[in-house]
Amino acid sequence: MASGLARRFGSNKLLADFGGRPLLFRALEVTATPALAARVVVTRSAKVKALCDAQAVPCLLHSLPGRNDTVRLGLEALLEQCPNLAGCIFLPGDQPLLQRETLEALITAFAQTQKETERAIFRLGARAADGPDTVVGSPVLFGCGYFPALRTLPEGKGGSVVLKAHPEQVQIVYAQRREELLDADTPEVLEELSAIAAQWCVT
Repeated sequence: MASGLARRFGSNKLLADFGGRPLLFRALEVTATPALAARVVVTRSAKVKALCDAQAVPCLLHSLPGRNDTVRLGLEALLEQCPNLAGCIFLPGDQPLLQRETLEALITAFAQTQKETERAIFRLGARAADGPDTVVGSPVLFGCGYFPALRTLPEGKGGSVVLKAHPEQVQIVYAQRREELLDADTPEVLEELSAIAAQWCVT
């Protein structure tokens, strides 16, 4: 998902420098796994589209305003590629510390639900730094039973509507490090995440 307006960031954050390359590249690298049947970037930015084209990553350029539009367009594009999708992951493009192994763990957990797959929802979580509480975030994986709801979300709303409607179905997959859930909302945060990535040797 790369359709955000980045108002807090002040410019298109996905084009900002992260380790000498556009931030978007981290999301492309994390999703470059055979565990995924297909992937598509959904964006309002022609520059993001050009970067994706250069990397041979499918990208859908659009001009619709709502988060619901991003979800619907992305899901429909995936279903065109793979009509029999068992589930769909929504992954923001601004979580540069997310690891491919973590994404694959999410997919593995989903695959192990067997008969319950259609009604399964998995989301990434982490233990809070100052206690036993769980911090939840993205990405989120929805079983195909939720596709109709995701394609008809209320105006301006995202997948959280479905999460709130079915809390009993949501299961947490824990990231190894809670920093994987952090997103780059401001240039200052991106700088902090870049420093952490350097310590982790994330490239």
